[in-house]
Amino acid sequence: MIVEHFPVGALACTCTILGDPTSGEAIVIDGGDDVEHIVDRLAANGLRARYLAHTHAHFDHIGGLAELRERTGARGLLHPGDLPLYRALAQQYEAFGMSAAPRVVDLDADLVDGERISAGSIALTVHHTPGHTPGSSCFAYEHADTTTILSGDTLFRGGIGRWDIGGTSREDIVASIREKLLPYDDATTVIPGHGPATTIGRERATNPYLLA
Repeated sequence: MIVEHFPVGALACTCTILGDPTSGEAIVIDGGDDVEHIVDRLAANGLRARYLAHTHAHFDHIGGLAELRERTGARGLLHPGDLPLYRALAQQYEAFGMSAAPRVVDLDADLVDGERISAGSIALTVHHTPGHTPGSSCFAYEHADTTTILSGDTLFRGGIGRWDIGGTSREDIVASIREKLLPYDDATTVIPGHGPATTIGRERATNPYLLA
């Protein structure tokens, strides 16, 4: 499997490319900005995107969807709980003092809790983890006998995502982490939507929000 994690946009959102070198198919997760760079990375690895999956609909995680879909022909995926937030993309940009918000496009399919999204030999398991936003989702995949979770803005190293900006609560996000992420083995790697990687074991043992 080809695995690349890199920051995109002004808020350094973590974008991930997972590619199957045999089939040439790939999944792009949280292609929120810097579309040209994402397209270049796909081309450099000889990959074509089959899906564009998004952990949630804040602009830094989904702002590049329309252009990426147009450039790659891939299918855009989002949990339906975040569709109202995505449709308010222009208002999100305005709130951050940013102009020229990208256009909003129809999603091609809904993310569903527990489903597996496949591209070639790659398989992502979807976990609906409401709390940061109503539709926030995390993705888990296996590679080289290890499991990695792409946690979006749900779980960070030593912290959790904000819960006060979308009609959710601290109880919601902590419950999502406990129910959907902590059942994974301690050695499981976590790649957050911003900032350094961590592990389930580290967060289980030291994250103050999970120890409370």
